[in-house]
Amino acid sequence: MAAQSGKDLLIKMDMTGAGAFETVAGLRATRISFNAETVDVTSLESAGGWRELLGGAGVRSASVSGSGVFKDAATDARARQVFFDQQIPNFQVIIPGFGTVEGPFQLSALEYAGSHNGEATYEMTLASAGAVTFAALA
Repeated sequence: MAAQSGKDLLIKMDMTGAGAFETVAGLRATRISFNAETVDVTSLESAGGWRELLGGAGVRSASVSGSGVFKDAATDARARQVFFDQQIPNFQVIIPGFGTVEGPFQLSALEYAGSHNGEATYEMTLASAGAVTFAALA
């Protein structure tokens, strides 16, 4: 896979609850992380005393974060609504050259900042709230 442009890693939010995804505007930096807890099943019979893990038994999760500047009133308002109403809409994360991750996420943190001689910025953190799917590029 060739190098990809970071600006192509997009976070899209379902704006209506009916699958109308729009890119969260103004993001300058985005990140997605996948995690899987381990379940240790090591016993006295484990070969050589090595730890053994039970495959497929741990809790899986994904987290998404982004930061940027205000650019679009519609996606900004939707993000605030989702956070304050504690909604769990579907999001898509477009990973360039890789595919699309989609599923329900809770907006678990929403931060605003600004300095007197700079632009107003925001940061958002999403936590998976159900099964997340992956569709590889065709």
